[in-house]
Amino acid sequence: MTRGTMPDGRARALRSSRRLPLRFSPLFAALLAIGVGAPEFAYAQLVGDAAQPVQLDIPWGLRLSPQLEDHLLQPGDTPATFTIGDYLSGTADQNQKVEGHAELRHGVMVVKGDKILYDTDTDKTDAYGHVRVTNNGNSFVGPEAHLTIDSNQGYMATPHYYFNASGGSGHANQVDLLDPDTTRFMQAYYTACKCVNPANEASTVPGPDGKLPPVKPAWYIEASKLDLDSAENEGYARNAVVFFQGVPIFASPYLMFPTDDARHSGILPPTFGSSTSGGFDLITPYYFNIAPNKDLTVYPRILSKRGEQLAGTYRYLGSDYSGSFTGEFLPNDRITHTDRYAVYFKHNQDLGDGFRAYIDYNRVSDGTYPQDLGSSTTFSQALSYIYDQSVGITYNQGPWSILADVQHWQVLPADQGGAPYEREPQLNVKYTKYNVAGFDYGVEADASNFRIATADSYQGSRLYVNPYVSYPIMTSDYYVIPKIQAHLASYNLTSIPSTVAPGQNRDPSVAIPTFSLDTGMNFERSVTIFGADYIQTLEPRIYYVYTPFVNQNNIPIFDTADTDFGIAEVFAPNTFVGGDRVADQSRVVIGLTSRFINAASGDERARFLFAQQYFFRPQTVTLETAAQVTPTSIDRADVIAGAQFRWGAGISTESAVDYSNSQNLLIRSVAGVAWNPGDRKVLNVSYRYNRANSTIDNQPVNQGLISTQWPITEHLYAVARLDYDITAKQIVDGVLGFQYDADCWAFGMGIQRYSNGFTTVGTTSSGTRVLAQLQLKGLSKLDNGLIQTFANGVQGYQNLPGSPPALSRFSNYP
Repeated sequence: MTRGTMPDGRARALRSSRRLPLRFSPLFAALLAIGVGAPEFAYAQLVGDAAQPVQLDIPWGLRLSPQLEDHLLQPGDTPATFTIGDYLSGTADQNQKVEGHAELRHGVMVVKGDKILYDTDTDKTDAYGHVRVTNNGNSFVGPEAHLTIDSNQGYMATPHYYFNASGGSGHANQVDLLDPDTTRFMQAYYTACKCVNPANEASTVPGPDGKLPPVKPAWYIEASKLDLDSAENEGYARNAVVFFQGVPIFASPYLMFPTDDARHSGILPPTFGSSTSGGFDLITPYYFNIAPNKDLTVYPRILSKRGEQLAGTYRYLGSDYSGSFTGEFLPNDRITHTDRYAVYFKHNQDLGDGFRAYIDYNRVSDGTYPQDLGSSTTFSQALSYIYDQSVGITYNQGPWSILADVQHWQVLPADQGGAPYEREPQLNVKYTKYNVAGFDYGVEADASNFRIATADSYQGSRLYVNPYVSYPIMTSDYYVIPKIQAHLASYNLTSIPSTVAPGQNRDPSVAIPTFSLDTGMNFERSVTIFGADYIQTLEPRIYYVYTPFVNQNNIPIFDTADTDFGIAEVFAPNTFVGGDRVADQSRVVIGLTSRFINAASGDERARFLFAQQYFFRPQTVTLETAAQVTPTSIDRADVIAGAQFRWGAGISTESAVDYSNSQNLLIRSVAGVAWNPGDRKVLNVSYRYNRANSTIDNQPVNQGLISTQWPITEHLYAVARLDYDITAKQIVDGVLGFQYDADCWAFGMGIQRYSNGFTTVGTTSSGTRVLAQLQLKGLSKLDNGLIQTFANGVQGYQNLPGSPPALSRFSNYP
């Protein structure tokens, strides 16, 4: 029988893999145990200079470590085991009895209690009275524990527990430590709410019934058996019931759930909502984590007005490919009495050496599918009535860029814009070289075969070649870029509308040259405004373009449209985009830009833009063909002006106007102000006006927009968007919702009013959608589209604060 005494009156004994002679003092043995008793893996807590040991000014040269450190064991060694307490009895190499503030330490395992019995031969220990077991960052508190130390096995009665890495905690009738990674709880509950932490003993004392602690968490799982796997970060519950605010919301005989933020298979939070077309809408998704690069989410869905729908999304990712497949199927719609479906497939493949292939296939069963069955998981701002179906190969390497594809469209009857032409097939080749003896040159060639389902329309093939050459002269103060280009096009028409006069050439061709000169200068000066130093720039620019008139009335319009009027477009050589029209013009554009740049930070605080174009002769080429051409010429002398300010205090403004001198009319204007004084505080107000024209069905655009995300309380946020048509006095798009963010759960709800739907006869209609989302933090996470809609609708929207980072296993280390 041996007894040892520490300076504070506490006794200590040691057992290592190589037994120590009894003549070593207990203090020396304890220090030696700390040096060799290291855990198996290393975890760094600090980085940089903060992680470096500090030399102490003492004779024997010890260094002060800034953090707890792990030291890998040598092969064949095992961690030392030692005990500490007020009283120690027994032998150093057999049974030991430690009483009063008793502790047993072995590697990363620490056992504390009023009394500890340790058998060194069997490596078993029994702890009694206020027992606390800490094992690799996992903590257990209870009245007694019976453990095999080296194998990390044993059991504990009525424990409270807490896992540092996952933040999971709870209470059970019994816990069984099966191995270093697997823990089994009987008649247990589990939560990831930070309300039960054995580091705070006051919150973990069992109640009078010996079950739950005095404070229940916001959500928890009750189960007859609960297995937590620390290595896989997964939990497995038998006969599980999920409670939220004390109310059961889900039950299952078997439940698998993640204990971290990584991807895990399991049930995702159900989402529910309501719409005028489908009625009450409930989706209960299940997620399959097939592999690190593959997953599948299944969406069983119930719509009270239409029936049961099954949908699923499969995603995959490889070293040289990626893609996704989504399918939706509703058998025997209760309203239409038909089977309805949707398919969305995307695939991208890297073929190597600059080659890539892609597939983009989208299709729905009928013309009213989007507004009837548009999934609540998308909760989109707009409905789609044109679905792309294309496959192609691209090549990009060096000066070459090549595209070969086939493109079809599914155009629903509800689309009022008309069907676009399909390409069967298309081959586009671009070649560009820079600074060859000072010259830049290149060519674009495109061969396409156009088809369309609309009867009595142009159809056929087109080949165009667009070469160019320029000689840029660039300095830090000015630039001059002369450029010559040409548009050479040839057509082979297989179908001509009946409205065209007989005898029209079925093989028209054109050759149109264009010359342009782009020149500008850069000036800078230092200015002081309200006591702040700025750099003001003055950037004048003159752009001249000349294209002779070539009659193009007998050429069809396959893929060409007017350009919008903006700074980028006004300095372009053609007022059309596409390959079927080149505008005849002799015009000059004069532009001026001035910026105010903060001299200290480099931030641009203000920008002013002005551009005006002058036509030396009117433009006569239009988007009309011979069957529609009118003698009216186009004479555009528009002025565009804009200003942007960043005022400080989170306030920014932007405005722009487009004014026609020739017509003395305001063509379009936009003005807006944004206020963003802090995190998750944003308010946007804007106004947009477009004069009526044929592009927008001869209807003016006169709309006001207001959107915001704003905290109401510390945890409650309001989110809203209202896009209002002032002329029609109706809501174009509107979203109103809120988000509540608690410590371990979040709830969001939104209602959307939209007016971009269509009936089967093409008249406009409106609808309403309601969607709600409950997220139990630490159990599952899913954006069912509500958060994405808030982000799309409110410029400057920020996600709610995330969960705090997981604790290290050294946190609350006893």
